[in-house]
Amino acid sequence: MRHGTVKERARILIVGGGYVGMYTALRLQRQLKPELKRGEVEITVVSPDPYMTYQPFLPEAAAGSISPRHVVVPLRRVLDRCRIVIGEVRSIDHAKRTATLTTLATEEEGAGAEQITYDELVLAPGSVSRTLPIPGLADFAIGFKTVEEAIGLRNHVIEQMDIASSTRDPAIRDAALTFVFVGGGYAGVEALGELEDMARYTARYYLNIKPEDMKWILVEASDRILPEVGEEMGRYTVSQLRRRNIEVRLETRLNSCADRVAVLSDGARFPTRTVVWTAGVKPHPLLAATDLPLNERGRIECTPRLTVDGVPHAWAAGDAAAVPDVTAEPGKETAPNAQHAVRQAKVLGDNLAHTLRGEPLETYSHKYVGSVASLGLHKGVAHVYGRKLRGYPAWFMHRVYHLSRVPTFNRKARVLAEWTLAGLFKREIVSLGSLEHPRAEFELAAGGKPPTDPKGSS
Repeated sequence: MRHGTVKERARILIVGGGYVGMYTALRLQRQLKPELKRGEVEITVVSPDPYMTYQPFLPEAAAGSISPRHVVVPLRRVLDRCRIVIGEVRSIDHAKRTATLTTLATEEEGAGAEQITYDELVLAPGSVSRTLPIPGLADFAIGFKTVEEAIGLRNHVIEQMDIASSTRDPAIRDAALTFVFVGGGYAGVEALGELEDMARYTARYYLNIKPEDMKWILVEASDRILPEVGEEMGRYTVSQLRRRNIEVRLETRLNSCADRVAVLSDGARFPTRTVVWTAGVKPHPLLAATDLPLNERGRIECTPRLTVDGVPHAWAAGDAAAVPDVTAEPGKETAPNAQHAVRQAKVLGDNLAHTLRGEPLETYSHKYVGSVASLGLHKGVAHVYGRKLRGYPAWFMHRVYHLSRVPTFNRKARVLAEWTLAGLFKREIVSLGSLEHPRAEFELAAGGKPPTDPKGSS
């Protein structure tokens, strides 16, 4: 094989369109541009959604600071040299180099799953919410991993304020104005902070609702929140939340939320119409339907070069992969977060291109530089390069850092423009809950029954 060229046509299959999937495909487009032009390489990306969600902006989208369409990146526009397949991979037989998947077309046609063959596999399906067998959780709770959940939660919170302002029943009013968040990590704390800030602002437009009428509760099973920003900043965050009349219950678990009553392990009971579950994630179920090696946590065993350990022509990174952290003590893995995922995707794309060209591979090495978290407008905490920031400086750093990570100049410009306009005009306080059931009014007019929402948001 001549150095710097691909010997024969290589079919690359990327499973997942999240951080790792999109950034890897984007890197391959750039690194393999000559080969793609000559038809020597084919890149296929299979994703259940036609977009990548920039999850750090979900809390701001829920608060109305960013438009939902600017939190997502359309895969077809960014990956214009790749074949995009909207569907879900159900199983992978890497020994035969085949993946079984279903698409919208197979569902419409009533046909069975189809198979796709490949030469190189990049497995990056991400993670899913880690739930527990808690009574009522599946019926009444909502997660916070997708843009649909973020916008649905915003609509739900404002609708609860509408219910509270209209009812004459004090029990219904109290339940509508009680919001329980389970999980003290990034997702839970940032979602709670942004939504409480939004609801506090919105309350000024209700004649009979004051901010102190609302009850916000954060439930965390461990003895601290936001472990990524350090113990001192975690304590500061607790004090700041409590100063905003937010109850922070540490070393406490949710035992039940059946019948719209949140029952905690410390004996507290809160009638509520809102339970937000952000208590961690687990590897995607697809990993168990492959013939690739998994560790005790269900993640793919990888090498520092992002190849699957002992398996040729297979690669993985991000939440689904157990990647050794060469900057730490032996046996430690890189944390499953966006900071590592984006950087791993770059190295993975480069190494895959190196493999096709017969070049030596690189080792992934990135020392964790710190974390930033937003607690609402102009509020935040940060622990970066050993420096601890709080309040406005931390909030500003949070925005600057994540703006720099947003893919494509187009998206950066749109987000920056929205932030600028938001600083000049008042917040939007509109609930568009009807978007979840766009045909409801027509169905009712046609003699049908309106849809019901098990979470009680409408």
